Amino acid sequence: MEERLACIRFNHVGKSYYFSTDLDLHKGDKVVVETIRGLELGELITDLKDISEFNLDTELKKIKRKANRADIDVHAFNKVKASKSLEICKDIVKEYDLDMHLVSCEYTLDASKVIFMYTSESRVDFRELLKELASVFKCRIELRQIGPRDKSKIVGGLGSCGLPLCCSSFLGEFDGVSINMAKNQMLAINIDKISGSCGRLLCCLKYEDDIYSEEKQRFPKIGSRVKYDNKIVKVVGLNVISDLVKIDYDSNISFVPLKDIKRLPNKDKEENNEQRGR
Repeated sequence: MEERLACIRFNHVGKSYYFSTDLDLHKGDKVVVETIRGLELGELITDLKDISEFNLDTELKKIKRKANRADIDVHAFNKVKASKSLEICKDIVKEYDLDMHLVSCEYTLDASKVIFMYTSESRVDFRELLKELASVFKCRIELRQIGPRDKSKIVGGLGSCGLPLCCSSFLGEFDGVSINMAKNQMLAINIDKISGSCGRLLCCLKYEDDIYSEEKQRFPKIGSRVKYDNKIVKVVGLNVISDLVKIDYDSNISFVPLKDIKRLPNKDKEENNEQRGR
């Protein structure tokens, strides 16, 4: 069988990775692969694809084998083992009085390596800690510092919407989120209200940003002059959801339907020309 492309995920909401294979595999199958961390158990999240359809600039690692019952049992055992190891490591960190907060622990499939993930506000000198952990766990040790968004993804929780956090339920990767997205959606810039449990800007600000950008093309710009009820008024705000325009006429503020607004296409040009001539 010719080699095909396999998309594999190691956690149910983790980042996906690509491998090649000539095995007969299908979506949902468990497989054993070699990664930079060591042997790991992953799951195909799509059916195999034809490699020729993709312009790959690097050689893909091959899937070692389809996981058998023993692999799946070992993986389950390692999860239980990791939970106990995390508690042991927390006690050791406390003994060394290090400024680090342990978040999770993972073993490779063959248990030749254990990875502890932690957060810290400062740089941590854990050289002595590594020696102690190596003597306790008798395997290779990796201490990996992660950020607040990764911590929320691992720990989970409920968002301000009352639903499970997006990062821990379906987001495979984090998208860039900026304060300009909140401004584009005309949200009050209250950092506490537009930040998630991780303390960073809400991921969901990204979801509707393109729609707001597209919909706002139908509206006059804030600060421009438009015609309403045969009067020239100033646009001071928008309500994209309700199709309303907030106008100011002689210091009287009101919301009016967008369909009742008439633009003055040449007005801005005239005002700009006047300003340039001054």
